[in-house]
Formats: sequence, structure tokens, C-alpha cells
Amino acid sequence: MTPAFLLDLDEYKLIRRMLLLFIALYLLSNLAIGAWAARKVSSSQDFVLAGRRLPLALAASATFATWFGSETIMGAPAIFVDKGVLGIIEEPFGSALCLFLVGAFYARPLYKLGITTFSDYFSLRFGRSAEFISAVLVIPSYFSWIAAQFIAIGIVLNLVTGLPVFWCIASSATIVMIYTMMGGMWSLSITDFVHNIIIIIALVIIAVILYNQTDGLSGIVQNTKPGFFRFLPPPTLKDSVEWVAAWITIGLGSIPQQDIFQRVMSAKNEQTTVRASYLASFLYITIAMLPLFIGLAGKQLYPNLGQDNQMLIPNMVLRQGSMPLQILFFGALLSAILSVSSGAILAPATVFGENIFRFFRPDISDKTLLLTIRLAVAVITVICVWMTAARDVNIFDLVGESSAFSLVSLFVPLTAGLYWKRANTLGCLLSMIGGIGVWLICLMIETEYPALVYGLLASTAGMITGAVFPSKNHEKP
Repeated sequence: MTPAFLLDLDEYKLIRRMLLLFIALYLLSNLAIGAWAARKVSSSQDFVLAGRRLPLALAASATFATWFGSETIMGAPAIFVDKGVLGIIEEPFGSALCLFLVGAFYARPLYKLGITTFSDYFSLRFGRSAEFISAVLVIPSYFSWIAAQFIAIGIVLNLVTGLPVFWCIASSATIVMIYTMMGGMWSLSITDFVHNIIIIIALVIIAVILYNQTDGLSGIVQNTKPGFFRFLPPPTLKDSVEWVAAWITIGLGSIPQQDIFQRVMSAKNEQTTVRASYLASFLYITIAMLPLFIGLAGKQLYPNLGQDNQMLIPNMVLRQGSMPLQILFFGALLSAILSVSSGAILAPATVFGENIFRFFRPDISDKTLLLTIRLAVAVITVICVWMTAARDVNIFDLVGESSAFSLVSLFVPLTAGLYWKRANTLGCLLSMIGGIGVWLICLMIETEYPALVYGLLASTAGMITGAVFPSKNHEKP
């Protein structure tokens, strides 16, 4: 097909209308899936964890799709073409590490407990005060991340349709809110499975096209700057600490996040949840290489596609791809981002219902709890849409911010609670409050080393300090 920039105006407008029509139909299909999935929801457990009935294929697909949206397809390639391999340790390598560690050390013991949220675990292990504080820390950590997803959707839709960014955001956010409210994790898992297949097919097609347009991998490598593919950091203390920080930001920090917890814990049994985590890790470290290759090859072939590298792949597909490829790619990309957004919205909504609202109303019925979580989905969506007008974001950075937040506050007490008998309530509280406090202070004073390193050390020190002093402790679950 003739590239878009060589078409006359009438042909270009016709292509835009056709693309908009097919994308609209694609996105509306999400509502149909949500309506179908709603028939499976009869309790809060159905809504939040798909009734713990997902088979391996759906469980692995949902877990793999935790971040496989704007971060992987838009954010990581933008960093990669600029900074090389050392710039993407956090994503996708850290993300794959996180999924592997979840399967190896966390999925089985947490699944056995039959809990709904991470804060439920804190209640069992450390008491009600720990449950409440952990919930208060979890909920706001998602807002800026969700807003970033909405902004990514708005920018892509604006590129494709020419409609104002805000209306693109508002309309897509409405779609994701409706199908999440209807089907919860059932909607999420089924749409993830479909979207993953389509986006992988689209990425493979684009990668093959670009490979044939270049001199192969050797030609691409020759055109990169020296040290571009360097994996290990320079032998200095600062560079080494930053390299380790990049690994643990998502690699450890996303382990105690509610969205990945819900996806993993929706599997039908212990063995499935462990296998789903391992399979998702493998899929992530392999399939995530495709957008990196596409971004690098595209930047070398078409260096004038725009200054925003986050839009490198969408711009290239829009200007160089055939109509079927554009429909396939943009429909799948937008749906994948919506799916990530749905999981990110469902997570804090679940924590609010289970661990905030129920904290003050422990006698509420399951029907009321389900209604509360659904209403929280709507409120959180509205807040995050409002936030899109107030903050300029970098997709890649915001994922790191969210993960760093949970790393310095929740990772140590979660891990210590599972694997250290001396972990107690006092240590948990000191760990959460001390870690988040030190991290925020270090961010404000802009420390030489990454702030999350100081926060993690403070969180560890808080847990150890608490173990020194006698404290009422709950039996290890």
C-alpha cells in the first residue's frame, strides 16, 4: 500500500475514517465481552478474582498483560533507542524478573491463604492496624499510573483520528470503566487473551517487514553507537547502584502490587498459579523484544518520524503500514492499554472495598461489598481522567514511580512475614512508615543515589528494629 504521506488529501481522509470506524468497532467489542462476562459474576470473589477459576492459558495471559501495554510498546522502545540496553533494565528485564519471583516464592504460599488482597495478608500476619495502613499506601500509588495509561490512549487516538486528546481520553476511559464495572476480572482475563494474540501477531508482522527493509540484525547493530548493547554497568559504585536499583524497581517493587496479585491469584489452583507466573515471565522476556527491535529499526530507517520517541512505533505504522496492518495494530494497542488500565483501576477499587470500607463496616453483605467495589471503579476512573489534564507524564517513568512506592513500603514486611518468624507487628509498621518516609525525603532533597535505595534500607531497618522489641504478633499463616 502507498505510504500515507504520499496519498492525496481525499484518500488520506478516507483512510482515516475507515481506521476510526474499525477501531471504534474494536473498542466496542470490549463492552460486548464485558456484558458477556457479567453473567459469570454473582459474588465479589467472581468480580475480583474470577472466582479463582481461570485455566492456565487465561491466567498466564492475564499475568503477562499486567504491563504489556503502553509501557512495553511505547515507553521502553523510546528509552531503548536513546540509551541502549542499560536504559531498559527496569522494563522489560525487571518486569520479567518480577513475574518469575512471584511464581518462585510468593504465588503458592499466598494462594493457600485464600485471601483477596495483599492487605488481607497484612491483617492475618500483622493485625488490623497493618491492614489499614497498607491499604492507605496501596490505593493512591495507582492514580498517576492510571492517568498515564489514559494519556497514552488519548495521544494514540489523537494521532489516528485527529480528535481532541481530552475527548479521546474521556471516551476510552468510559469504555474501560463500563466493561470493568460489568465483568471485573472475568472481563479483564478474556479481553487480555484476545488482545495478546492480536498484538503479538501485529508486532511479528511489523518486525518481519522492518527486518526485510534493513540489512538484517548485523546492519542494525553496525548503525548503533558504541556500547549500545552493553548489559553490565561501568565499574563505578554509582553506576552499579543505579543498575541494581533499575533491576529491583519493578523486579521487587511490583511483587506487592494488588493488580499483579489479582491476576496471579485468579488461577484455578496452586499449580496453575505458579505455572502461569513462570509462563508469563518467559513470554514477557521474549515478546517484549519485538517492540524494542521495531523501535530501533524504525528509528534507523525513518529518523524523521517525530521528536517524541514514545510515538515512534505508532507513527511508523500509521505512515508506512497497510490499512489491515493499521487496523490490527492500533486496535490491539489501544485495547491492550485499556486492559492494563482496567487492571490498574480494579486493584485500588478492590482494596478500598475489602480493606477500607469493610474495615469500618465489617458486617456488610457480599452484595453491598460488590456494589462498593464497582462504585469505586467509577470514582477512581473519574479522578484519573481529571488528573490527565493536570500532569505531563512519561509513561516509562510512572511505572517506575508506582513500583518504587510499593518497594519501599510493602515489599519488606510482605517478604519478612512469609519467611522470617521474628517479623512482628511493630516491625511491620516501622518498615512501612519508615520506608515511605525516607523515600519521600530523599526524593525532595534529590540524593546522589536513587531514593528507593535509601527507602528500601530504611524499610529493612524498621523491620529488624521491630524484631528486637517485644510486640504482639500474629501466628504465621
